[in-house]
Amino acid sequence: MGQLEVIQSKIYDIRGRKVMLDFDLAEMYGTETKYLKRSVNRNTKRFEGEDFMFELTKDELSRCNFGTLNKGRGSNFKYMPFAFTELGVAMLSSVLNSDTAIEVNRNIMRAFVAVRQLIALPQVNEVAEIRNEVKELKEYIEEVFADYNDINDDTRVQLELLSKALAELQAQKRLADKPRNPIGFRKPND
Repeated sequence: MGQLEVIQSKIYDIRGRKVMLDFDLAEMYGTETKYLKRSVNRNTKRFEGEDFMFELTKDELSRCNFGTLNKGRGSNFKYMPFAFTELGVAMLSSVLNSDTAIEVNRNIMRAFVAVRQLIALPQVNEVAEIRNEVKELKEYIEEVFADYNDINDDTRVQLELLSKALAELQAQKRLADKPRNPIGFRKPND
């Protein structure tokens, strides 16, 4: 799995937002979670509002698949993890000022953009493709019916011509079969 896929696998949907958790970010930045949290707590003004960061509740943590810890670390979180939105991760780059943090942050931003595109683009493309297919099918059906109607019109005209020709032939045959009055003198009956 490439670095982008690893980062994408650590983006979660919590409270209807795409977020990354502090322990995943700390691991990627190559630091401990407590140091990352300490840096955030020292710069709380940068992270005000849930559109940057929020702390998970125990209920949210218990419902999520990332809520289990390694056996060596214990069975419960002492402090609830922070969930950073895309804006919060971008703000972390101003708090954590190392070359590693900057490079990891750039890759995380790329991953957020890729996730956003995955969510938005395929649906639009699929809908557009279905619309185009329906439009093409409709045009094809209209062409087929137009051809069918043309054939029907041509056939109807030909049948009418045949009916007229047959009527004329029948009229001629009736005239030909009709007995004629003889021309000339009549012989008296003996």
